[in-house]
Amino acid sequence: MKNLKIVMTAFVVGLGLLNFTTKDDHKTTDKSVNVSSVKGYEIGDEATDFKLKNIDGKMVSLSDFKSAKGFIVVFTCNHCPYAKKYEDRIVELDKKYKALGYPVIAINPNDPNVQPEDGYQQMIERAKQKGFTFPYLVDEGQKIYPQYGATKTPHVFVLKKENGKNIVKYIGAIDNNYDNPNDVSEYYAQDAVNALIKGEPIKTVKTVAIGCTIKVKK
Repeated sequence: MKNLKIVMTAFVVGLGLLNFTTKDDHKTTDKSVNVSSVKGYEIGDEATDFKLKNIDGKMVSLSDFKSAKGFIVVFTCNHCPYAKKYEDRIVELDKKYKALGYPVIAINPNDPNVQPEDGYQQMIERAKQKGFTFPYLVDEGQKIYPQYGATKTPHVFVLKKENGKNIVKYIGAIDNNYDNPNDVSEYYAQDAVNALIKGEPIKTVKTVAIGCTIKVKK
């Protein structure tokens, strides 16, 4: 009888361990699926088009730019100190490369309920204050930045039109010194666009974006 109790006890404990292991494995599987679903684009991927509201109230898509050879898509915002440091440089990129077929398209990915400074009216005011020469779009519903895999503001994606598709050619930072433009020694985004214009290989196709984390709806 004593042996039977020992066997039954071991059986119950074994079932408990099996149940715990199964639940734990299930949780791990769910997490891995979630991570892969927001991985975003890699170099050579096709970037899907979008239709987002601009600060002038109009809806903007990449397909609207018929003569463009590609795009400098920048996920940025109003409040982030890193984004603010780069605003003038983003304007310079647009002024330099728009005429060469690579306009800047800026997208604010942040939820304004989490960060009120990134609200639509604040976007309008900031663009006017800084003299933005490019579209400044709202990622309403936060559906676009996960597709791209943007994690910071600013986060740059250089695209090139190839056979009617927008192909990702560079991902990462604008340059290697957010704090002082005079101390920049590597102009990643600029060099990538220059290489595409010349038909040459891009020396650095991916870097780590430095900036504030994207403010996600709670």
